[in-house]
Amino acid sequence: MHATENTQGEYGQDANSDFELRPFAGTFRRLDLEHMFQAHHLAQTRAQLRITLAVCGCFYVAFALSDVAALGYTRETLILFLARLVVALAAAAGIYLIARYPQSISMPRFAATMVEIVGMSAFMLVVIYRPGEIAWHAMSMNIMLIVVYLFIPNVFLNAMAVAVATTIAFTLLTLKVGALSASDVVTMTMLLVLTNTVGIVAARRYEHMWRFEFRAQSALRALSLRDHLTGCYNRRYIEVHLLDREIERASRYPAWLTVVMCDLDHFKAVNDTYGHQAGDAVLQHFAVLLQTICREHVDSVIRYGGEEFLLVLPETDLNSGITVAERL
Repeated sequence: MHATENTQGEYGQDANSDFELRPFAGTFRRLDLEHMFQAHHLAQTRAQLRITLAVCGCFYVAFALSDVAALGYTRETLILFLARLVVALAAAAGIYLIARYPQSISMPRFAATMVEIVGMSAFMLVVIYRPGEIAWHAMSMNIMLIVVYLFIPNVFLNAMAVAVATTIAFTLLTLKVGALSASDVVTMTMLLVLTNTVGIVAARRYEHMWRFEFRAQSALRALSLRDHLTGCYNRRYIEVHLLDREIERASRYPAWLTVVMCDLDHFKAVNDTYGHQAGDAVLQHFAVLLQTICREHVDSVIRYGGEEFLLVLPETDLNSGITVAERL
């Protein structure tokens, strides 16, 4: 609850700073906010990762037919088939792990990175045993880089590290085993650099787009739970989110939960005498007073209706609650 109030409870003039992104990685600077974002998209990430790993594993094994066509039924063909089978097994293991730990945010990242590393390593064997098809390998390499950057859900920096390291290894390997002219080497290298550049730009834009969407959704959610005049939580927040959760938490540990109701006497007379604008100023001033005496990110201030306010004070016993009320 504390993290939720920290991120959704301060969407006023500082909202942009709350959602500030790291320039290169594209993640939220605030670790708690990044964790909330990852948790929010976890179900979608897991579903997309399952499909991608299944498709990649199947295609990796299916391309063993190209090994047979190029090498015949040889020892090298068997080695490549076993390597492709390892990739398929790694993909199956990744699917199992994300199903085994459905609430884990780090497990999908681990599974994606593991399969990417295993898949790229197996591809290096294909290059070694089929050195006469460098042009085809380069084309396949470019496709695999796009898959790593855009189609396998992973942390951007992890995907980039795998892609760049594999590009360097592939380039060095082709220089060693391939009979390429200088123009072929330059062209292949430039295409690989171009693919990585496009992949990095597209992946970062994708990361930014998801987080901008999350920021917009969070802002709308915060507006639906906040009183526009005072900035306090509204009645819907306490009825839908707060009270049941705090009562359940207080019962589980157990711990005290104190609720204080505040009412401004003769408020109608203020409106009648000085006008509603003055009445609004009184409500705003009183809301600031309530928020000042409350513990930040622990206690909650709710405008219950009109001139009525509630203070929800977790882990606060009766005597402490009375002290807070008397201070008011």
